[in-house]
Amino acid sequence: MDKPGSTMAQQIAEAVIAFEKERTGHAPRSVTVVLSGETLVITLHGALSPAEKALAKNPAGAAQLQEFHRQLFTNASESLRQEIKRITGVDVREATAEIEPTTGTVVGVFTSGTTVQVYLLAHSIPAEAWSGNADGEPS
Repeated sequence: MDKPGSTMAQQIAEAVIAFEKERTGHAPRSVTVVLSGETLVITLHGALSPAEKALAKNPAGAAQLQEFHRQLFTNASESLRQEIKRITGVDVREATAEIEPTTGTVVGVFTSGTTVQVYLLAHSIPAEAWSGNADGEPS
């Protein structure tokens, strides 16, 4: 249920938390939602269970965990797609998820056929230091 006055980003974050609880049995530590043009990037911080963190400590376990989460997302993301459409009024054309097993971060990207590169910084940048968004064109 949407809280009065909450932004689309907040509503999507709440939907993602509910989706993760249903899908995995636990909620991420925090969720970040960013929209740039037609690309919606959702980052789940602290999304792995203690057992998953233990599994991710070796390369074979990390690869297994990545594949497990990709398949889980692929097979279960339709309800989240529908919730994003309900909140934004826009269809989701494509969706993918990637997990960084050493940090426990899961990134979900909902795009329109665009290649997306996601870089997770070691810490946040103060809003006053950020110079804004740029739409770069090839030179």
